[in-house]
Amino acid sequence: MRALCCTIACAIACTSPATEPWSDAWILDETEAYLDDPAFRRMAVLESLRNHDNIYSTQRVASYGLDVRGWDALPEWNPRTIAMNDATVDALRAGALPAPDDALWDGVRPTTMDAWVTLGREVFFRYPLRSDPYVRWALANPSVAEAFLVRADGTYPGAVLFRDVDGSLDVGITCALCHTALRDGALVLGAARRAFDYGELRARFHDETGAPIDAELLRRMRTWGPGRADITEDEGEDPVAIPDLWGLRHQSALTHAGTIVHERPSALAIRQETQLLHANGSRARPPRELSWALAMFLYSLEPPTTPTPSENTRGRALFERHCDTCHDNAAYGGDVVDAILVGTDPALANGAARGTGFYRPAALLDVRNAAPYFHDASVPTLEDVLSRERLEPTYDRRPHGEGPALGHLYGLDLDPEAKRDLLAYLRSL
Repeated sequence: MRALCCTIACAIACTSPATEPWSDAWILDETEAYLDDPAFRRMAVLESLRNHDNIYSTQRVASYGLDVRGWDALPEWNPRTIAMNDATVDALRAGALPAPDDALWDGVRPTTMDAWVTLGREVFFRYPLRSDPYVRWALANPSVAEAFLVRADGTYPGAVLFRDVDGSLDVGITCALCHTALRDGALVLGAARRAFDYGELRARFHDETGAPIDAELLRRMRTWGPGRADITEDEGEDPVAIPDLWGLRHQSALTHAGTIVHERPSALAIRQETQLLHANGSRARPPRELSWALAMFLYSLEPPTTPTPSENTRGRALFERHCDTCHDNAAYGGDVVDAILVGTDPALANGAARGTGFYRPAALLDVRNAAPYFHDASVPTLEDVLSRERLEPTYDRRPHGEGPALGHLYGLDLDPEAKRDLLAYLRSL
């Protein structure tokens, strides 16, 4: 098997030796191998898992890329789905939901990057991760929907009406629920929805409907706060910030803890494929064309404004001296750093679910709009990232309570003028 994997990897790497890595052509060279070759997919998943002993990895080692066994044996699910809009929400409130007629995908495999991205956009907005009683309840109640959900151009991004695997008609959620944001009336694709408090929505559902829930789980959900969620597979309490999705081509690791080594596009496609099938209870898997398309769409995402870092030379020099060691790629992110060196809350990095012992430096594209900061969203402002006051026991980490936000000590000892220059540079990225 090892010899076969090496042969496959070499064949893929050598397809277009002169092609620039992470260019469209380089990425598309791997399309057929991911879609059609189970041995390649097995090799790709094994090399993409940084720590084979955490729960996330053991699930994938046991079940993925096994040809006719494990998750490969699940039926493909090309859902019939439509985005929730004013008309379907009115129908929901009237108790008369329409049945979606058209499958998400027409079954024709794209051949160009533009076509893959177009299909991936449909997956991003319309492929249900799972049915969601909380979002359904919110949409059925106007005041709750207004408080918790985004409405843009008459639609509710991330909420869909769909025919489930078992044939039932339901409301579900998609990637767009957490990874689109409304700014000045425009929908920004790939931006973390930092005002979305999914934990409080779920808690309010149980409060107002009387649906049973474990008291400890209810308490934990209320600690998430806006822009955070705990979606890991263990019992640890480690909610994390919803990340922006900019600059993924440049990131050598995926997830806050660097759980996935991102050396080839199949790593991201497998990430999306297994996330979609896992979210629906492993009852079905997406056609791999849709996983690949979603990955291509994510690679296409860029922040809404173009960085202009060259306008601030002193700030740039400070960034290179104090930040560039870790934030050194084209997205101003970087390779993983030992969690001990970072010094922030180590619960996620060392957790049983996705732990690696590392944290991935966040991409700093559009960082001025990325508050709150750190993987656990424990620092409310960019100024506080460079302030020693956040290390004090009385520090206000709103909305996450009082207490120090430790770690990431870089730049804390700069004088006030230097901090102003560095902050101005960061806001230009």
